[in-house]
This record gives sequence, C-alpha cells and structure tokens, in this order.
Amino acid sequence: MDALDKKIIRTVQNDFPLVAKPYEILAERVGISENELICRLKRYKDEGQIRKMGAVLGHYTAGFAANVLCAWVVPPDHMDTIAKAMAAHSAVSHCYDRTTTEDWPYNVYTMIHARTRSECDAVVEELAQENRLTDKVLLYSVKEWKKTSMRYFEEEAAVR
Repeated sequence: MDALDKKIIRTVQNDFPLVAKPYEILAERVGISENELICRLKRYKDEGQIRKMGAVLGHYTAGFAANVLCAWVVPPDHMDTIAKAMAAHSAVSHCYDRTTTEDWPYNVYTMIHARTRSECDAVVEELAQENRLTDKVLLYSVKEWKKTSMRYFEEEAAVR
C-alpha cells in the first residue's frame, strides 16, 4: 500500500458523513475524485485488503436494551443449515461456530438483541423450536463496555 492508500484507509475508518453522497465528501478529505476513491476501495476488496465496510448500530441508543449471547449445542452434521437459519433472524447480529471442550459442549453462538429480556427469551425459544434444539445456555449482557474497532495507519499520521 502506498501513502495514498493509507490515507484512504485512515479516512474511511472514521464516521461516514450523513449526506446523500458520502464518498464524495470522503474523497474531498483525501484529495482525490469520488471515482478514484470508489475504484481504490473496490480494488482493496478484490485483493482482500478489506473485507467489508458497514455501519455499527448503537444498540442501546436505538432502543435495544437487552442483549443475550446464546450458546447452543448443534449437531455437527446440521451446523451449516442451522447456523444459516439462525443468522437470518432479524434479532441475531452475530452467529458463529466455536470449538467445544469436554466441559463446554456449545458449538454455535448467537448474539441476540431486543428491547427487553423477555423479547430475547422469545427469540431464543423461536430459534430453538425452528431448529429442534434443546441444549443451550443464555449469557445476558450486564454492562456495555467501550466498543472500538481496529484502527490502521494512525501512527503514521501522528508522526507527520
């Protein structure tokens, strides 16, 4: 990556402008055309330098005061089908598999967001029934810690 690539990454990892053409504003900040910015971002994606760009929802601010990590025991031969079904549910923000241990048999985790704990419980029961699962554990969030994303090329900007 050259200096311009690094400047682009530093710029797009910040909050996006809430305007009709955010890439135009970001390109101006970098000092290039909107078209060049978009072409470079596509190249980064195609070359595997970035995986995705997306919004991060402030769950509590948006009214989702209850969150539960539900760890499930899913039959390995049904893992893909069940995980895809769970991930498709609108209340599930994350769904991933995990390695089990002798004393922790849970191999699929779902993060569920709702307005209340009872709504979370209802989603868990819906997922359990739809996927014919019975063995699970619910780990409710009790405190939201500071959320931060990785920051890249910041030290280079600080030196200048």
